[in-house]
Amino acid sequence: MSGTSSLIQLWQIPSTKLSFARSKFSKVAGRYMVPALCFSKDMQTVTYEIVNGSYVPNDQNKPNKVKDKALGTQETVGAFQKLPVVMPSVDILYSSLRKARKVSATKGIPNAAKRERNKGAKQLDTLMKELAVPLRMYKENFPNRKQLHPYERSLVELTLGDGNYEEVLGRVDALRKKVTGVGKEHAALCAKSTSKREAEERLSEGMAKLEKIFIQEGKAVDNLLNIAKTLRAMPVVDLESPTLCLVGAPNVGKSTLVRILSTGKPEICNYPFTTRGILMGHIAFNYQNFQVTDTPGLLRRHDDDRNNLEKLTLAVLSHLPTAVLYVHDLSGECGTSPSDQFVIYKEIKERFSNHLWLDAVSKCDLLQESPVLYVTEDSDADHLELARYRKVGPDGAIHVSVNSETGLNELKARVHELLLSQSSRIKSQEINQETEQVTS
Repeated sequence: MSGTSSLIQLWQIPSTKLSFARSKFSKVAGRYMVPALCFSKDMQTVTYEIVNGSYVPNDQNKPNKVKDKALGTQETVGAFQKLPVVMPSVDILYSSLRKARKVSATKGIPNAAKRERNKGAKQLDTLMKELAVPLRMYKENFPNRKQLHPYERSLVELTLGDGNYEEVLGRVDALRKKVTGVGKEHAALCAKSTSKREAEERLSEGMAKLEKIFIQEGKAVDNLLNIAKTLRAMPVVDLESPTLCLVGAPNVGKSTLVRILSTGKPEICNYPFTTRGILMGHIAFNYQNFQVTDTPGLLRRHDDDRNNLEKLTLAVLSHLPTAVLYVHDLSGECGTSPSDQFVIYKEIKERFSNHLWLDAVSKCDLLQESPVLYVTEDSDADHLELARYRKVGPDGAIHVSVNSETGLNELKARVHELLLSQSSRIKSQEINQETEQVTS
């Protein structure tokens, strides 16, 4: 039992400690003599690339034949849930001031002037450190955007604005450097004071200057606090769990279907872009858990003209292993003409042709015998595929209605089949990757 306990204790040591321990092992024949368990724990890093819209490990990890798959995935997703807790700038400042003022002079200094300058230098040094340490911690523990998983990187860009994340972190670090420089300067001046009164004046001056700097530039910390709140609110995605992504034009009924199919409770309103972010729900089927994602609607326009909400939808399709439930509304209620929906649909299906796919025509109880035509719509009767689409939607589409409950049971059954197929595909990709790693 003692051997087993030792192995368990060794496994529970954080990877950073294992790295430190490894450096102390002797080097024999150009190689470190390291226990295999330590080596596996220390090397558990995996990076990924997108291949045909699917999420798979890339080739740069092939030399590492010993990998912990679950821990490797953990290193690439869920970065937002690991963000440090950021304190408001005012809390950092007043907590630092309170701690600094409690610092007393070193015992045993009989001379009053020496005692006062010793106390002043120590208080300024303490204030400087109390202000700078959390700033350094934030800088070090907020991830580099370039090292994030592509999906999370897209979320940062689209929710915070391009470059805003780095700008705020840069201002936080600049504040740290300024506080450190000013604190050291005034601590040194205080230590050189020639009288008790001079030491008191330099202490007061240094404390006031540090306080003023932090008040003026501490807004960067508050901005970082808001960024952390925004990123932590992003839905957690399990890349090994099959995901159903609902896609379509705005207001076609995606959110309504998410509420029916899963535990997700998105907002449902009769106006475009009700969905203002990526919303997650879950489906339990045959003791398996699946994810369901509601996405903002897509309009008929070039990618360069798309807003950030539409780009979020494309990011999900590009960077996550999803099956697609594409929702069409031919009733005329959604505000996007069937012709425009047809063009959007053809573009998205061609772009993400490698995804498993299911089509649903919503609000079928509102469909009329003659298709709805918009004034601005191209009614080219010679386009047979478009003419058929206006009437019944894509080939094989399921017609559903939430009001009359038409087609809902069939939709649920088909969605379950789709997710099981997606599960098999993910497992097959994992087996292929493991086989490649072993043979490389």
